[in-house]
Amino acid sequence: VQLQASGGGLVQAGGSLKLSCAASGSISYSNVVGWYRQAPGKQRELVADVSSGGRPNYANSVKGRFTISRDDAKNTAYLQMNSLKPEDTAVYYCNLVTLLGTYWGQGTQVTVSS
Repeated sequence: VQLQASGGGLVQAGGSLKLSCAASGSISYSNVVGWYRQAPGKQRELVADVSSGGRPNYANSVKGRFTISRDDAKNTAYLQMNSLKPEDTAVYYCNLVTLLGTYWGQGTQVTVSS
């Protein structure tokens, strides 16, 4: 399984970005897709995740601003990020947990200027 993340960039505070994560390969039906982020000098943290047929789970810091979604027909997950803040600046990684293993995308940089 390979994950390809895209959609990062530079945006002003209050702006929006939408990240995409396209998966290729053999993906089991039962899986959890998530977005994590890692800021310089900090540990990687969960931003949001959602299981197949489940309800989304969000970090408190992004609740009400970010929305995770998935299109299983396209094997693609999304992270809509609104009302971005400078503290959202980080490298964002998509993650897929399946019955066969855990997979990571290559990361996409999100930079929010004040």
